[in-house]
Amino acid sequence: MNVAFLYPGQGTQRPGMLHDLPVHPAVTATLAEAEHVLPGSSRRDTARELTSTVTAQVALCVAGVAATRALAGEGAVPDAVAGHSAGAFPAAVAAGALTFAEALVAVRRRGELMRDAYPRGYGMAAVLGLSVPMARRVVASISTAGDPAYVAVVDTDQQVVVAGTVRALERLTSAAAEAGARRVQRLEVGVPSHCPLLDRVAGAMADHLAAIPRRRLTVPYVGDATGRLLRDAGAVLDDLADGVAATVRWRDVTALLGELGTTLFVQTPPGDVLARFARAAHPRARVVALADTALADAALLVRRARPGSVHPSRDTRGAGR
Repeated sequence: MNVAFLYPGQGTQRPGMLHDLPVHPAVTATLAEAEHVLPGSSRRDTARELTSTVTAQVALCVAGVAATRALAGEGAVPDAVAGHSAGAFPAAVAAGALTFAEALVAVRRRGELMRDAYPRGYGMAAVLGLSVPMARRVVASISTAGDPAYVAVVDTDQQVVVAGTVRALERLTSAAAEAGARRVQRLEVGVPSHCPLLDRVAGAMADHLAAIPRRRLTVPYVGDATGRLLRDAGAVLDDLADGVAATVRWRDVTALLGELGTTLFVQTPPGDVLARFARAAHPRARVVALADTALADAALLVRRARPGSVHPSRDTRGAGR
């Protein structure tokens, strides 16, 4: 597997993210389809709008699918895909487990369930500079029955994300600093994702996704809740449902992609956080983020990394999904 596409999750959204997508017919078509399925979803990307959990997750799905289709339109397709948190849904579209319309409806439902479960008083914070075992000890020391906190995401050996009440996260800041953390940064996420607080949401998502047909995957998918390569659509849908309440094992995802032979990592918009994780874990690999790389340049790198791939000008129709 030479090429992996990476899809970022909530917390990476930024104002103008949909308006900043590459100029390409596939992007235009994707935005039009999103507008048809969820009116307004193709243009809601102001700073105020993206504070909504629902709007942010839908925008991330639109951005990821639009970028994937634009790359495919230039003859650039992945050997594997992986999505971080809400980014798992555009990854599932790229893998063939969901249609774009199914993903949009599912992501909106996911966001609504998360928002309604914990409308206020909760959030997430990244802890940088502590080992994972040390971070777990710090979180255990500040978590209480009334103000719980959990390690929700393991991004790297030195970065985790903690979910919990705002009061618990306030205690986390000082406790992590005392333990030697470089920084504790609150994320633009208003719900406690990827922890047992969302078990009911995971169950509701499983019910929602149960109606989705089980299709043959077109691209292998690495689950962020399992850290494993999944080749079965049913397993992907299980990962999407379970993932809202399970710890995100992104460190394992990045490591596995390297073990599978990935030589080029491409992060879809917005931002470059997953690209930076991949670059740190695999310094010999080529890593690009579409947010700061021209579409044509990224597509050329993908085609060169995949023996036998052909530019659509020579091969032509049907590259887009």
